[in-house]
Amino acid sequence: MRRSALAALVLTLAPAAGGAADLTAALHWYGQSAFRIAGPPVVYLDPFRLPEGVPAADVILITHDHFDHCSPADVARIRTPATVVIGPAEVAAKLKAPVEVIKPGETRTVRGVTVKAVPAYNTAKAFHPRADGKVGFVVTVGGVTYYHAGDTDAIPEMAGLAPDVALLPVGGTYTMTADEAAGAARAIRPKVAVPMHFGTVVGSDADGARFAALLKGSGIAAVVLKKE
Repeated sequence: MRRSALAALVLTLAPAAGGAADLTAALHWYGQSAFRIAGPPVVYLDPFRLPEGVPAADVILITHDHFDHCSPADVARIRTPATVVIGPAEVAAKLKAPVEVIKPGETRTVRGVTVKAVPAYNTAKAFHPRADGKVGFVVTVGGVTYYHAGDTDAIPEMAGLAPDVALLPVGGTYTMTADEAAGAARAIRPKVAVPMHFGTVVGSDADGARFAALLKGSGIAAVVLKKE
């Protein structure tokens, strides 16, 4: 095969720059709503039931104080004296350790990363009242913008966020169902949508699969990550 033809074949087979594989390459899912963005810097979101041997955190972002999102034991495992923890006031009260308190609509820049807190709440359930000030986060790491929705229903504040990657709860009961999350994804307009908050406390693998199926043909790439 001529070199030019071989090069053309390689370009055809390689994923397009900015495609789903590229945008999720640094993202590690530990079940429920727990993620690590490899960075640098290393950013954890809602660390919970982390496996042994995970890297220390530069930044930890916690959406609210429920046990499956705010786990003092997991935070202690990955926290160092230099780690910055950001979350709403209820997280600071639970951790009883230094936390940069943030409210919906506020922005912090830490370790070279800009973190914006966005609202997260239920509209027809009592588990996550809007008045509590629970949050989701929009954060850019390594040139990729991630939106971690936290525990929420589909809410108007999501519309048009347009991150590269949206991490959306799909398990129902306490958050959106897969169907509701697929509708929210269309309003958010990310390049990639990743389901979360299923298979641990509520929901099952079927919810993640249904979410992905519902986004076929939408122009949004749905990626169901394997739990690590």
